[in-house]
Amino acid sequence: MTRLRYPSQMEELIEHKDPIASRFRGFLPVVVDVETAGFECERHALLEIAAVTLKINNKGQIEPDKTYAAHVEPFMGSELDPKALEFTGIDPYHPFRMAKPEREALDEIFKPIRKLVKKTGCSRAILVGHNPIFDLSFVKAAVERCDIKRNPFHQFSTFDTATLGGLAYGQTVLARAAQAAGIQWDHESAHSAAYDAERTAELFCIIVNSWDRYSKG
Repeated sequence: MTRLRYPSQMEELIEHKDPIASRFRGFLPVVVDVETAGFECERHALLEIAAVTLKINNKGQIEPDKTYAAHVEPFMGSELDPKALEFTGIDPYHPFRMAKPEREALDEIFKPIRKLVKKTGCSRAILVGHNPIFDLSFVKAAVERCDIKRNPFHQFSTFDTATLGGLAYGQTVLARAAQAAGIQWDHESAHSAAYDAERTAELFCIIVNSWDRYSKG
């Protein structure tokens, strides 16, 4: 058995933790948005899911990193509310959607998140969203349907940009909070999971960075 004689040797064996792990008490914030065919996660289909990972840059500021997105096939026996489809503009069976079964879509989203949790030394991911309980409920319902054993997200804790937007700008609607934060908003692109997740990620980062500057005086 080899003995470690010098402190530097021991330090090399200590798992490196990314600064983002320290910023959020060991949680890795990942921004998620879903588009669905209704409001009830156990009845209505999950149609789109997008996740934006975040990182801390060399200036110590948090910023969006990579976007992962998938179109999802309605699960067998799911219901499609016509009003929800009209609101999102999604045709669930359009051939150009290139939609994937729920299990395949979730695996595609979860795999890089799990890798990043491990790489950064975080304990697990925490979902960031605009009214995130809605998004988390659909993710958890899909995980249960697909019998996925390793959901990377915390089961009930979230970061809510509707609350943060209300605090920072007096605005709880995503489009209005984003515009108040100086983010350009394209109404034609809204209600796409990838677009909404990316704008939510920008909003979250701006608010966190503003708070960090304020708290440091």
